[in-house]
Amino acid sequence: MNQDIQHNRFLRLNQVFELIPISKSSWWAGCKSGRYPKPVKLGPRTTVWREADIIALLEKFSPPA
Repeated sequence: MNQDIQHNRFLRLNQVFELIPISKSSWWAGCKSGRYPKPVKLGPRTTVWREADIIALLEKFSPPA
């Protein structure tokens, strides 16, 4: 259950880039095309992503163990 609580967090763009090394323009293009998770707007200048969506993306692109 503790892990579920952790995955309900929001990540800012710089935190996403710590997990996924990609350029900013490529990330935004991927969000627009649907390849990457859609952002959540918390305010006029605050954009975040759900941590669970980012983890699911990483699992989707990582090879099976």
